[in-house]
Amino acid sequence: MNVSKIVLGVAAAAAFMSACQQETKSATGTTATTAAGESTVAAGEKIVYVNSDSLLANYAYFKEVRTRLEGKSQKAQADLRSKAEAFQKEVGQYQQNGQAMSAAQRASTEQRLQEKQQQLQALNQSTSTQLGTEESEEMKKIYDNVEAYLKKLSEDKGYKMVLTYSRGNSAILYSDSTLDITSQVLSALNEQYNAEKTDSTKTEVKK
Repeated sequence: MNVSKIVLGVAAAAAFMSACQQETKSATGTTATTAAGESTVAAGEKIVYVNSDSLLANYAYFKEVRTRLEGKSQKAQADLRSKAEAFQKEVGQYQQNGQAMSAAQRASTEQRLQEKQQQLQALNQSTSTQLGTEESEEMKKIYDNVEAYLKKLSEDKGYKMVLTYSRGNSAILYSDSTLDITSQVLSALNEQYNAEKTDSTKTEVKK
């Protein structure tokens, strides 16, 4: 019997949105053009940016999600590894003792091992799929939170566009630091998240 080795691989949470771009309703004002033909931003039509590296590192909601998903991934990997090692031990015992078994015993043992191998492969796949689905759902919530806040902020401040900046992976080669609203966005998002956690805790206590 040739029993192939189980390969364990469970995806961990780790990715975040690659862009955080939101175009809002245009405020009053028109784009002026310089003599050189380059467009300039007129009053009421501002373009700002958010540093996605800082947002990723300091947004409390994202950090909590990342920690929780990494914990689940590590636990799942440990569980799968334990089951795979137990399976390999059974295979080894069969390889050592198989010659002493009757033909019927060998056939029965091989069928049982094949079924167990298939169960492990199915468990590995389902666990990976489940974690991947949960990660996608959490990342969507995070993206929606950031997007909703930036939309409201843009309407309040008259921003026409909010760009994202990431060192080494950005279309923005230079930007004036006065256009960086990362700190403001982070402060507001973390304040909002902490308030939601407090409300959630109070609700649980009442129950």
